[in-house]
Amino acid sequence: MARQLASSTLERLERRLEAERVRLAAILDEIDRQREARRLAESASEHNPDPDNADGGSHALEMEMDISVEQNAKELLEKVLHAQDRMRKGLYGICEITGDPIPVARLEALPYATMTVEAASQR
Repeated sequence: MARQLASSTLERLERRLEAERVRLAAILDEIDRQREARRLAESASEHNPDPDNADGGSHALEMEMDISVEQNAKELLEKVLHAQDRMRKGLYGICEITGDPIPVARLEALPYATMTVEAASQR
């Protein structure tokens, strides 16, 4: 099913997707930069997240939080890139499951949405 969004709406959502792509890439770059800085600044013994040691436990928690933020950013970036690809192919705003139009309000809330709420809730 073809989806015709107003060109102004499509352009606005395209700008939002690109801004989100840039933001997520910057987060991932910063995580990499911080990880490398910590690696260079810490000695091998401080690198070991020993849960019996207060510093080690704190370091382990910090590493887990970094990994969680990194995984989330990577997943969102994949969704943004996928939405941008669908936009280039003329499929943006069409549910990947049902082929129905995704409401503009949903695209405004989640520009990287590729399914209607109903289809997403059934997955």
